[in-house]
Amino acid sequence: MRCGVRSSLAMTTTTRRSFLQNTSLASAAVAFPSLVRGQNLNSKLQVACVGVNGMGFSDLKNVGTHAAVKFVGFCDVDSNRFDQADKAHPGVKHFSDYREMFSTLGDGFDAVTVGIPDHMHAPVAVAAMQKKKHVYCQKPLAHTVWEARQMSLWAEKTGVTTQMGNQIHSAIEYRLGTRLIKEGAIGKVKEVWSWVGVTGNERTRLLAPPPAAQAPANLNWDLWIGAAPMRDYAPAYHPFSWRDWQDFGGGALGDFGCHILDPVFTALELTAPISITAKNSGVNDQIWPSHETVSYVFPGTAYTAGKTLKVTWMDGGLKPSHKIAQMPGDIDLPSSGSVFIGENGCLVQAHVAGPRLYPMDKFTGFKYPKEEGRSHWHTWIDACLEGKKTSDGFHYAGPLSEAVQLGNIATRVCRPSYDSVTGRLEESKLVLEWDAANLRFANSPEADKLLTKSYRAGFEVAAA
Repeated sequence: MRCGVRSSLAMTTTTRRSFLQNTSLASAAVAFPSLVRGQNLNSKLQVACVGVNGMGFSDLKNVGTHAAVKFVGFCDVDSNRFDQADKAHPGVKHFSDYREMFSTLGDGFDAVTVGIPDHMHAPVAVAAMQKKKHVYCQKPLAHTVWEARQMSLWAEKTGVTTQMGNQIHSAIEYRLGTRLIKEGAIGKVKEVWSWVGVTGNERTRLLAPPPAAQAPANLNWDLWIGAAPMRDYAPAYHPFSWRDWQDFGGGALGDFGCHILDPVFTALELTAPISITAKNSGVNDQIWPSHETVSYVFPGTAYTAGKTLKVTWMDGGLKPSHKIAQMPGDIDLPSSGSVFIGENGCLVQAHVAGPRLYPMDKFTGFKYPKEEGRSHWHTWIDACLEGKKTSDGFHYAGPLSEAVQLGNIATRVCRPSYDSVTGRLEESKLVLEWDAANLRFANSPEADKLLTKSYRAGFEVAAA
């Protein structure tokens, strides 16, 4: 098969009817049932890991430092990537197919970590929740808006304990920043700008699929492709550059949006956006743009100054001027982060750094409150053992991930057009109107098509 050509072989399509069924999240919280646990627990939480290298190993390593954890299965489609996991926890059984691992372990596991490419998050996580297993899933949680919604619904339906892997949510830096906003350090917030320095295609710098190559013997390419349309192997996909490709990852916004927008959602208690629009450096249907600007409008909350709030996302080296944050001329905004513009000042929340208040003369002598960080992974384990939710469970992480993927849809749909009179590219004037309750755009059938995708047989995501 030629690289990049989509195959209809062994594919199943999500129909419009099934897409719209059961998509509204219940507004009321549900009580968690008694702890779902395996039969041979021996006082340990038995954990299986899908993806054991890269971020998968980071999750495994941090989860494994909890005294109540026992690993019972390691799964990876690349047999060369078990070395770190085996060194840290020898003797754990290996699998290449998560479905085989789930079936073989049966009642002998209680929880799953999911640290694999984005396009396989939902198939694995939903399959685990259907078996009443607790789930820790890496950001951006899901590959499409529809998947993110189903992740939230399945977590609610089954009552399992869930957590998204945007670990800075629990770090002292983000906890302090969100606390300052909630406690009114800058007054009510009028606008937010968020940005990241990386580009959407910085790992490959390609604009079209690369030449096909022979997949290495250690890699099960069919399992790596999983739910995505089949294409030939190339080193530009595995093990890391998959983020650049729309079939597998979400570009810069998909990679960092659930990190950098997390304190924005947490501090301001945002829900679903009302509208989204975007402009970018140029995008096709294969790879993400080098840089983009995505503009969201959210309903106002108790922490915002108006009935609506504008949040602007930028990446690929784009960021607002330091003047917008009332910063001195000799200080620049960080390479990645957010600025909250409040009625009484501004808060700059750098990515993985402490918050700062401006203008400096206004906050001279300001005493930052004491705050503590916590282990994001141990918080999840403790909640699993106690039968509780976490603040970053799928009830919260699902809507955040939806907003991220809505931005990616805007990038793909709001494309510049060529003006034959002026001979110039003109920015799109399309503003997507989002109907969160019915999981559709009110004014763009083209954008509606990107809310979900087709799945290869055997890797489908079940609607909750």
